[in-house]
Amino acid sequence: MKTKNKKDKMTYTRRNFIAKSALLAGSTALLHGNNFALKADSFICGDKNDRMPEKRYHIAVCDWMILKRQNAGAFRLASEIGADGVEVDMGGLGDRETFDNKLLDPVIRKHFQDEAKKYNLEICSIAMSGFYSQSFAERETVPLMIRDCINTMKLLNVSVAFLPLGVKGDLIKYPELRPVIIERLKMAAEMAEAAGVIIGIETALDAEGEVKLLDDIGSTAVRVYFNFANALQQKRNLISELQILGKDRICQIHCTDVDGVTLENNPRINMAEVKKTLDKMGWSGWLVIERSRDANQPHDIKGNFGANTRFLKSVFQ
Repeated sequence: MKTKNKKDKMTYTRRNFIAKSALLAGSTALLHGNNFALKADSFICGDKNDRMPEKRYHIAVCDWMILKRQNAGAFRLASEIGADGVEVDMGGLGDRETFDNKLLDPVIRKHFQDEAKKYNLEICSIAMSGFYSQSFAERETVPLMIRDCINTMKLLNVSVAFLPLGVKGDLIKYPELRPVIIERLKMAAEMAEAAGVIIGIETALDAEGEVKLLDDIGSTAVRVYFNFANALQQKRNLISELQILGKDRICQIHCTDVDGVTLENNPRINMAEVKKTLDKMGWSGWLVIERSRDANQPHDIKGNFGANTRFLKSVFQ
């Protein structure tokens, strides 16, 4: 039996991806005709409670990092932590054709919405965290995954999705994946534009590299979901990276470092300077806590996320 070499495999994957994208074209066309009112430049988030005062910066936590992935209990826990909102994950991916997403079930979805309202919280974004470990460049059913995410966003009235390119989509280690990743992000951008939503990507590139990538994609429906940890781990200047990207390219921010110490005790981040920079840029939006857990108490969810939330609120609110 003949085995496919790497080039043949990439050709096969590309051919199948294009075919699957074509099959989903009808779904994209339907998105154009819906009554979903969000614009690409808006940052309205799900089920906003009118009692929540208007603030320039809002603080959220990731449901998967507080061990409540696709669990409505995330809202009660986020409230106890002191956050303003929750970034809700699409569920596990593994070898499935698409995410293990329970939010398409109207009963489960209503329960999530009711819990968010009960605790006066917002869903700030929908995350596709499965791509931290899965390949956005090579999985054949990526169009289906993007469609399911956007449908979930529409149902929950959320305007931002988080898409990490992850370890298998690292464009520094695997520059040969750039053409197929750009092709797929253009497809995702078309679907996002049709729905009036934004897909925020996290990459391994520096700010200048991300500016070039966004230019190659050519759509304001795909922006950068900036992660402090990426810049800090690569010893890049955090302030300069923010300034290079500018206000309009950043949709949301994961405002934490790797685990080790909480934000208040982290000498690598001058949070007051970060705020000053974002203020000067004219940026506003959601600061989402992902990590920065105390290495001595890594399992203390309320302690770690509560400390980080209180610190961020003391600086930004």
